[in-house]
Amino acid sequence: MGCVQMANLGGYETKLRAQGFDLIAGADEAGRGAWAGPMVAAAVVLPADFDKTGIRDSKMLTPSQREEAFERIVEGAIAVTVCRATAGRIDKRGLHRSNIALLRQAVRDLSVDPDYVLTDGFPVPNLGPPSLAIKKGDSVAVSIAAASIVAKVSRDRTMNRYHRRFPDFGFDHNKGYGTPDHREALDRFGPTPIHRLSFRGVGQESLPFEAGMMEAG
Repeated sequence: MGCVQMANLGGYETKLRAQGFDLIAGADEAGRGAWAGPMVAAAVVLPADFDKTGIRDSKMLTPSQREEAFERIVEGAIAVTVCRATAGRIDKRGLHRSNIALLRQAVRDLSVDPDYVLTDGFPVPNLGPPSLAIKKGDSVAVSIAAASIVAKVSRDRTMNRYHRRFPDFGFDHNKGYGTPDHREALDRFGPTPIHRLSFRGVGQESLPFEAGMMEAG
């Protein structure tokens, strides 16, 4: 099957099912470019008759629309998994390696063995079943769009919890991405234990939060 853009969401899945692939998994990640917090990957297997209404690229949805879609996906999917890579893991392994390993883990952790896997953007080797990487896949493949929503909502909820721990960084609204207020907080307070120190401009010589934790321990 060639990598051809299809206008209708779900066109890839329809074509694959016509070729005999019944259980089709979509995989996507959220938080790849964030300065702080985990990268989160999700894999989703939807039934053929799943109602696609309101399902699309998570970036095109409002927070409330994502939450509503998330609940429908989790309730109606054949299988869903969510996996996380911490900032420390990303610093140690590198962003891209961590990204690929996380997508692979999400697919492998599914409660069913997919017949085919669709991933957003990056080819993921050694998955087991045949797979296809699709450019902007969350805009054209419903299973990838569903995975993007699950990953995004799961990560946003995590960052909201981190906001309560580190309220000076505005994680409730910037979600760990490189916004001006996040930059200002980094310059003022230094990085927290959830910051990705390997990212340019994030790591600093002084780590007040980590030092405080070590002293407290």
